[in-house]
Amino acid sequence: MNLKAVFFDLDGTLLDTAQDLGRALNDLLEEENQKHIPIEKSRNVVSNGALGLLELGFDIDQNHESYDVRREKLLNYYLNDVSGNTKPFEGIEALIQKLTEHNIAWGIATNKPWAYTEPLMKNYTFPSEPVCVLCPEHVKEKKPHPESLYKACKKANCSTENSIYIGDHIRDIECGKRAGAVTIAAGYGYIKPKNEYLNWPADHFVSHATEIWPIIKKYI
Repeated sequence: MNLKAVFFDLDGTLLDTAQDLGRALNDLLEEENQKHIPIEKSRNVVSNGALGLLELGFDIDQNHESYDVRREKLLNYYLNDVSGNTKPFEGIEALIQKLTEHNIAWGIATNKPWAYTEPLMKNYTFPSEPVCVLCPEHVKEKKPHPESLYKACKKANCSTENSIYIGDHIRDIECGKRAGAVTIAAGYGYIKPKNEYLNWPADHFVSHATEIWPIIKKYI
């Protein structure tokens, strides 16, 4: 394959952001004098962003009259402290160190808006810098459309066939497959039911980030 680049989804794949997103939801619930929701419950829906959190916390969807106001409040609470309890998943930093040692580029392709991704990423130092951090504002079509991977590979100066994409949502796998990349389903991410990812059309499946490097080595 002659692997040139590895790309990651952000929330639930590269960084464990669930506690800070769940905290933002609880801040909003507290404002409205409602009971907190345990982080164990909110972490199962954070891959669906504000929509997933508001559905969980208030049982509303995008058509509800209060959705836009609550969404803005939720995201403001999140922006107040995007990284207080966020950290790379165990094994991610060692993985990026291995990629760096083998001169393999890495980057991020996420559906998380730039307004939250930029301040979040400023708080972390990895063994090497990502060649790209692509958000919805940087593409015309969000995942599962493959545009973000096409752009990511252009940044890495490689073809999609020489890349791997890792994600914890089926849209990530669909994005990677449509782009022609090798795909790895991150079963350690924000997935419910927990083994659902084993039914996705991924090329490889991992239950822990430490399992990723042995797969990558096969493509070098």
